[in-house]
Amino acid sequence: MGTVEFTADNFVEKTSGEGITFIDFWADWCGPCKRFAPVYERAAEANPDITFGKVDTEAQQELAAMFQIQSIPTIMAIRDDVVVYSEPGAMPDAAFTDLIKKVREIDPERLKAAKTEHEEHAHKAS
Repeated sequence: MGTVEFTADNFVEKTSGEGITFIDFWADWCGPCKRFAPVYERAAEANPDITFGKVDTEAQQELAAMFQIQSIPTIMAIRDDVVVYSEPGAMPDAAFTDLIKKVREIDPERLKAAKTEHEEHAHKAS
């Protein structure tokens, strides 16, 4: 399937709902971003059931600010509308493959329960 360019216009549509989404926050001037790009592309091709998006932090500054991206590349994983991973730094193939495996192994029922509990606490606090 390859990667999808995420923008402010399509971000919510592409990342909300059930399923797994990975996001690569990058910029054209970033050397580590360019070195990580082939790793990310290979993972996208090998995992067609997962959405792999890219956010150009120069063109999409509002998205980068929304997620407080301080260093790039930053890799984020969203599972069933919940951010389950967000860390800066490029990864070698093996490490990124391991991350994908771990995100796949997250129990969706536990994730839903944790999300519901978080929303209930947030509602009580307001």
